[in-house]
Amino acid sequence: MYRVFLGSIAVLAVMFGVAWVVKGNDFFMMKVFAPREEAVRRDTFEQSKAYTQGQVQELQNMQFDYAKATPEQQTALASIILHRAADFDETKLSSDLRAFVGSLRSQAQAVRP
Repeated sequence: MYRVFLGSIAVLAVMFGVAWVVKGNDFFMMKVFAPREEAVRRDTFEQSKAYTQGQVQELQNMQFDYAKATPEQQTALASIILHRAADFDETKLSSDLRAFVGSLRSQAQAVRP
């Protein structure tokens, strides 16, 4: 009777040990590979047509808002537009939008000492 009890305790301990190793392995695998997988997912998303069209449309809307804004608002909008356009491939912008972003960059550089 005593051996059966100790045997069942040993079997439970082994099962818990195996579960702990498997869970620990999952954690290690996520810690190592999840950031790389997420980076690939982000790169794929940024190359997608939907992302490109959304960025271009957002910048066009901001260009329209910039044209209607007061000088104080234009300063704030210029900062936001330059921030949004900083990481975006400019070759995907239309020529007028590319010229607009370029003029904002020139103005921002002229203001800096």
